Amino acid sequence: MELKEIRKIVELMNEHGLSYFHLEQEGVNVKLKKGLDAEAIRDAFGSMPQYSAGPAPAPAPAASAPAAPASASDAPPAASGEEITSPMVGTFYRKPAPDSPTFVEVGTAVSEGQTLCIIEAMKVMNEIKAEKSGTITEICVDDATPVQFGDVLFRIQ
Repeated sequence: MELKEIRKIVELMNEHGLSYFHLEQEGVNVKLKKGLDAEAIRDAFGSMPQYSAGPAPAPAPAASAPAAPASASDAPPAASGEEITSPMVGTFYRKPAPDSPTFVEVGTAVSEGQTLCIIEAMKVMNEIKAEKSGTITEICVDDATPVQFGDVLFRIQ
């Protein structure tokens, strides 16, 4: 593979917003990555004590004081509803702009496809939409805090 071909691949990656490219052919194996590796980001956030221990449990005491001891000893019974988890590593935002109202609050009835929040990853704002209709029973993450893949963002019933 020639340098000219690799440059063309990089241009196409930029044009289409891709961060990873892998090509394997006879005698050629090319892997291209742009930006930080997701594992590196996860490790960086995981090593921060204030975030590794806390985004999900932190709002529970503020929402209802009795829920804190129950969630510490046995999480599933204390949490009501299905979990909506983060599909990526990034920064969680509850509203589209700093001066805008939040997308949802506890008690908000949502329909399938409705935007619940935004996760900023690599300067791209990704809308997270409801996969089913229901009512938001808990918001598990504070606004403008980092989240990891699989972190619980909301609970819906």
